[in-house]
Amino acid sequence: ALKALEALKKTTDLKILFVSSTTGIDDGNFNQNSYKGVTDFIEEYTKCSADTLMEETGRPKECRRFLEENISKYDVIVCAGYLFARIGEIAEKNPSKYFILIDSDLKYTDGSNALSPNVYAMTFSEEESGFLAGVSAAMETKSGKVAIVTGIPYASNVNYQYGFMSGVKYVNETQRNNVKCIELEDHSGVDANSNPVGGNYVGAFNDPDSGKKIAEELIAEGVDIIFVAAGESGNGVFDAIKEADGVMAIGCDVDQYDLGKTDNGNIVLTSVIKRLDLNVKKQLENIAAGKFMGGNFILDATSESTGYVGEDGRHQLSETTLTALSNVYKLLKSGSIVPASYYNGITPETFSSK
Repeated sequence: ALKALEALKKTTDLKILFVSSTTGIDDGNFNQNSYKGVTDFIEEYTKCSADTLMEETGRPKECRRFLEENISKYDVIVCAGYLFARIGEIAEKNPSKYFILIDSDLKYTDGSNALSPNVYAMTFSEEESGFLAGVSAAMETKSGKVAIVTGIPYASNVNYQYGFMSGVKYVNETQRNNVKCIELEDHSGVDANSNPVGGNYVGAFNDPDSGKKIAEELIAEGVDIIFVAAGESGNGVFDAIKEADGVMAIGCDVDQYDLGKTDNGNIVLTSVIKRLDLNVKKQLENIAAGKFMGGNFILDATSESTGYVGEDGRHQLSETTLTALSNVYKLLKSGSIVPASYYNGITPETFSSK
């Protein structure tokens, strides 16, 4: 079996196109970790190659046109982000191409659901990682006030928000704490269906100035831990936290500990993750091995696709909190805890640990 695998790695010749959202592959977050799955694959399958392109408009119609103009010379197209969701017709017109869609189900241009045998569409149970962030924040806060700052109220971001608020509520209910999630009315989110979702939304993933302003307002309200799920806008949140005293950040999607370095230490408490790199690489391997299967898939704790950073030297959590997170993660895996999410009908208000 090992010899067969090595032979496959030598003979497989895939041309891969990675298309990032507007923040590019060096965003230190979503795009960068997704692209790492491609580069990790190429390190092993050395005859394969990859190019990267960034879609600059952030408009779904332009994203589709952008793909149609660039996919002809590639075997696999990896699309990073919700803006590339409505490519159902493109996939059907190009049945010999493989598509890996990250953070959205596949849809047609009218927004209706699509399924195609050449498209693997992965979404994540971000509410699980958000829940872990909420537990961390509620157990480590000294002021009793915590918050989340997010980019745009897409489903994935609302999942993070609802999960975070559920995690705080869980700690309050199980430990009789009284930690408050602070929401600024001027930055409350409204989803694509015009439904209010609360939270603190920047309104963009590439606006660090606005991210910093929101963080400063939260810090002025007494918040001492902020969960940052805002892409490049989150860099501004990090800047505000670094300039404050006694405030910490929780990173998102990937391990962001290195981004928290200051002259006097580090402002990152921990990071909660979804394994973008691992799952992108897995699907590329499936293509190479002839085992690819299209469909819409939700990835969660049962496949280690959500989680938190607890490795030595990459967090500043207490042993008590680490123990609590380990126990909570087991409960998430077993389904004993189901945090609120955008899709499951549970809200932060109706979530209960009981």
